[in-house]
Amino acid sequence: MKVVVIGGGPAGMLAAISANKGKNQVVLIEKMNSLGKKLLITGKGRCNITNAVDISDFYKNIPGNGKFLYSAFQNFNNEDIIKLLDIPTKVERGNRVFPVSDSSYTVLDALIKKLKGVTIITNCQAKEIIIKNNKAIGVKTDKEVIDADKVILATGGMSYPTTGSNGDGYKIAKKLGHTVTEIRPSLVALKAKNNSLNICKRLQGLSLKNVSMKLVENDKIIYEDFGEMLFTHFGVSGPIILSASAHLRKDDFQNVKVILDLKPALSQEKLDARILRDFEKQKNKDIKNSLNDLLPQKLIPVVIELSKINENKKINEITKEERTRLEKILKCFEIEIGGFGDIKEAIVTKGGINIKEINPKTMESKIVNGLFFAGEIIDVDAYTGGFNLQIAYSTGYTSGLN
Repeated sequence: MKVVVIGGGPAGMLAAISANKGKNQVVLIEKMNSLGKKLLITGKGRCNITNAVDISDFYKNIPGNGKFLYSAFQNFNNEDIIKLLDIPTKVERGNRVFPVSDSSYTVLDALIKKLKGVTIITNCQAKEIIIKNNKAIGVKTDKEVIDADKVILATGGMSYPTTGSNGDGYKIAKKLGHTVTEIRPSLVALKAKNNSLNICKRLQGLSLKNVSMKLVENDKIIYEDFGEMLFTHFGVSGPIILSASAHLRKDDFQNVKVILDLKPALSQEKLDARILRDFEKQKNKDIKNSLNDLLPQKLIPVVIELSKINENKKINEITKEERTRLEKILKCFEIEIGGFGDIKEAIVTKGGINIKEINPKTMESKIVNGLFFAGEIIDVDAYTGGFNLQIAYSTGYTSGLN
């Protein structure tokens, strides 16, 4: 058979690798000038290849349609990708798997080696899939028409469009009668609103480690995490914020807050005792000059202001009520959330080809014979930690296999 794979990202490459077994003739087309551009920027350029947890635990990390992937994960799992790459790897915090080289180029080179025998055409954009008698029979590109017995669409989502994933695939699939669910960013920074926006602007560039975070919607905690976050000119970002964004299912942002505990290691009582000790040492100082042991410099004026304490007030004049307000801010630092960051900056796209229109065992379209889907174009998405890349490999491998 002649198989044409559209898209040279991780899903497309795995599809081409698995379709290339036996006597198939495989053509991989990529509109950029080289393969795997998005793969190269994953894990901050180090490539978080996959996650080392048992494959049965992957579903807990896939809020978007995880059960659809059951067969794909059985066909090709996290151990299989490590075997296929055949490069030295290491496991880091959160069971994240990285190449020992700390370079995503090592991963890309290993995948390209496995494409031996596949015809690779770069700088070639697919315009439409040609259908005859409800069967995919070829691909029309900006250069030529390529005949095919089977076509695999693996063009990615809408995030990081400079790497080539700008939503082309959705248009091609829609033309063929497929439904595309609402497209939204996931694993993305969050925008602040009202006074919280002003606070974030003042704290821009401040990175906090070891903070506890609750994501609250309509007074209900929908996600909790602990780790690192960053204030930006438009809101909040960093690992725990990106993970939190995957839990926001609505777009109205009427009553959404991020609540930070800036001192999670201290209970209310221990924090009070700690502050009293600090105050005793510096009782003749103004409060604005007395919190350096407790907080980063940039945070001090903001915390004092939110506590409604005059910054020039001497420590020995601070009332118990004012001290209680200060402690409450430290344990409950609220940021009102007004929206998602730009989809162009999102790690992954939420939404895509409706899974009801795809056979989960083969990744073949239920609408068009001989058309298959792989990777981020499908309406599945996971948390950060290598899970989304594994979805790309597993769905790519399954589509190629079939």
